[in-house]
Amino acid sequence: MSSAVASELIRVDNLTHYYHRPRTSLLRGRPQIHTLHEVSFEVHAGERFGIVGQSGSGKSTLLRILAGVEAARSGRVNVCDVDMSRPSGKALRALRQRLQMVQQDPMSSLDPRMRVADIIAEPLVAQRRQGRAERVAELLQAVGLPADAGKRYPHQFSGGQRQRISIARAIAPQPRVLLADEPVSALDVSVRAQILNLLTDLVRQLNLTLVFVSHDLSVVRHLCDRVAVIEEGNIVEMGATEDVYRQPQHPYTQRLMAATPNLHKALAGQTTADLAATETG
Repeated sequence: MSSAVASELIRVDNLTHYYHRPRTSLLRGRPQIHTLHEVSFEVHAGERFGIVGQSGSGKSTLLRILAGVEAARSGRVNVCDVDMSRPSGKALRALRQRLQMVQQDPMSSLDPRMRVADIIAEPLVAQRRQGRAERVAELLQAVGLPADAGKRYPHQFSGGQRQRISIARAIAPQPRVLLADEPVSALDVSVRAQILNLLTDLVRQLNLTLVFVSHDLSVVRHLCDRVAVIEEGNIVEMGATEDVYRQPQHPYTQRLMAATPNLHKALAGQTTADLAATETG
């Protein structure tokens, strides 16, 4: 086996996915809405891979399939040596230790009845890890939150701070792969820059493999080595992020570029001190 193949953590071959619409006639089958059409790509260990497209392009569906939340209709998906076409319960449990996900809206993924320390410790409890309190304290520090944040509830934090909590929970079990589904789209520009720089630092420090979904090509440019551009369920362009950003080949990519504000300077201008700042958005 070649080293290139051996280093693949994610491989997607001819992935097709669709949903059924409600039946409109007793004489006809349920109509289908295709969301992904024969999508193929691979992600190697340590790579930062972006998936960019407008709302409804299929990018979030693709991420849910990678996470095992949904099953593909056809094609092959392999994530961390788990065949996602027919995963057993045991295989999915093992995958949860190797792969974690950061959602778009942290308030919908954080239990409002739980204290932050317990939220972050959830995956550690599932793994029966010892020293959970110490690990939670380390994670709060790693994402730039004060030590006493663990005693509080999600509603007591700003949007940016809640996303830091979500990131802390995601990296708690020391995964190999981190999936991020539009994690900064609901934040204002200054807070967005801080969260993206935090993600960049953590991915490098922890040697994570990142799959990052966004509608904003300038955000992906800051964070990712390689990018796939997806339109109506089809990958229309893929390559090194800087190449795609500087010389977009497909008309759809060109339209995305024209509609995207340039966040690169704001992101690059953030300092390490900014990461510890308290967000207001």
